[in-house]
Amino acid sequence: MLGRVDYRLVDAHLDLAYNAIEHGWDLELALPELRTRQRSPYRPSVSLPELQEAGVALAFATLFVDPGRYPDPELAHRAARAQLDRYRRWRDAGRVRLIASRADLEAHLRAWQEDRVPGLVLLMEGAEPVRRPEEVALWAKEGLRLLGPAWQDTRYAGGTRGKKGLTPAGRELLAAMEEAGLALDLSHLSEAAYYEALEAFSGPVLVSHANFRPLAGGPENRHLTEAQLAALKGRRAVVGIVLYNRFLDPGWERTDPATPLARVQRHAEAVARVLGWEAVGIGSDMDGGFGAESLPQGIRSHRDWTKLAPLFGPQAAGVLGENWLRFLRERALPD
Repeated sequence: MLGRVDYRLVDAHLDLAYNAIEHGWDLELALPELRTRQRSPYRPSVSLPELQEAGVALAFATLFVDPGRYPDPELAHRAARAQLDRYRRWRDAGRVRLIASRADLEAHLRAWQEDRVPGLVLLMEGAEPVRRPEEVALWAKEGLRLLGPAWQDTRYAGGTRGKKGLTPAGRELLAAMEEAGLALDLSHLSEAAYYEALEAFSGPVLVSHANFRPLAGGPENRHLTEAQLAALKGRRAVVGIVLYNRFLDPGWERTDPATPLARVQRHAEAVARVLGWEAVGIGSDMDGGFGAESLPQGIRSHRDWTKLAPLFGPQAAGVLGENWLRFLRERALPD
């Protein structure tokens, strides 16, 4: 049995296959070796062995296609398929388990107690790879369980920096998602699209990675206002706090010292004041366009997450993983 882990850690947002394919990172390497071979301006903080050694029980692993690089839906579809294939290669090599049902989750968690192999739930970040709304059912059959319609503006919805709401195709997409039993990730949606999606979609919703806007940096509509959080009441959603210094402290610059861990606590408490601690999780977005040098004080990989536990006191187990596991069991995974 591997070393004892006090918490079942769950990270609700990691761009694993994207980094492996677009950056050429070999995520099967130990993290120190990966860092020596990186092809990126920043130092990686995530590898598959690191997730295993750190005791990460589960991660939401993205199918992410940059619309600037793949502007055509057919090209975006092919890129996302390549990422799906990479996840399956890792599964076949015994590096991860892919989780698509409650039965998968429970079997994985039993096995994880002994081998610490991380489980992955597939999350599509930005729906451009879905060529037509009716194709949602096919992605669901392939194991997709969570879908966010936009990263930046898409054919389906306004996204970060955007102003438009849902398009007619976006409404069709949400209807197809509901029929297929997929959960809706509200991350990155414009404010107009956010509220319209909550009204149009009655299935499970989550925010895999966003912070509290009054405390956060980034584009004006990248993070959630108190009113947006309040709109989630009654939906049993969970919100993942992003561990990026600039999203924790808008005044932070890359030449500055790391942001104190207390900033993570402030964002979590802001969500909890509106929705309760059961709605707070972590969606770190580690290596999602920034590296270890842009993480808060003392956090350089997932094995440092235990340093977050004192911030949350008796709520630590929930925030670090159990809240996401409950969401999956009760809301997002089919029988």
